[in-house]
Amino acid sequence: MNLIFPLIIVLLLSGCAVQKTDVKTAGFEEPPAKPAPDYSSGSIWQSSSAGLTDDLKARRRGDTLTIVISEVASASKASKTDTSRGSEISAGIPNFMGLEGSKVASQYLADLSKLISASNASKFSGSGSTSRDESLKATITARVVDVLPNGNLLIEGRRNIKVNNEDQEIVLEGTVRPRDVAQDNTVNSIYVADAKISYSGRGIISDQQSPGWLMSILDKVWPF
Repeated sequence: MNLIFPLIIVLLLSGCAVQKTDVKTAGFEEPPAKPAPDYSSGSIWQSSSAGLTDDLKARRRGDTLTIVISEVASASKASKTDTSRGSEISAGIPNFMGLEGSKVASQYLADLSKLISASNASKFSGSGSTSRDESLKATITARVVDVLPNGNLLIEGRRNIKVNNEDQEIVLEGTVRPRDVAQDNTVNSIYVADAKISYSGRGIISDQQSPGWLMSILDKVWPF
């Protein structure tokens, strides 16, 4: 009895350790400080000034661009197998020196015409199929967090929507080539390399979709 109570406490603690989704909380990095103007060259033009022919595309750290998330994945697989096999063998001696019809053969010997008779048959059939469809459509504005030496942009964006105490958060990370950014400063998610897109929720509705702590304990310790 002394060992039962500690065991129950350990099981309860293990059941409470529910794995949570890694969701980043919203945060903002401080933008880089704007360099102080330098007129020592005698010109009012500064290196940080925007060019007259520059467009609105993101190209520097701290710039923003809009990601159009349009992820559609579909996969299906089906297989079917049918096999069959049969064999039959029989052997006998219908005529053997006239003994097959004598009383000696009928009393001391078996039926010579049916010495061996055997058959075998096997059959197997199997089939299986699997299919999966996924779709995620959203629009999120991300921020350029770094510019790689080859000019590619490391981006990160987060959007949190709260309705009736239910938080829905979209997190996007990846790498974008400047050439893939459209004239309106948007880029499709299919052009985001090393994309990491997560869509998760927290709140009453999400909690109701998870099993209770007692069910989690039973799932972990139930041996069958």
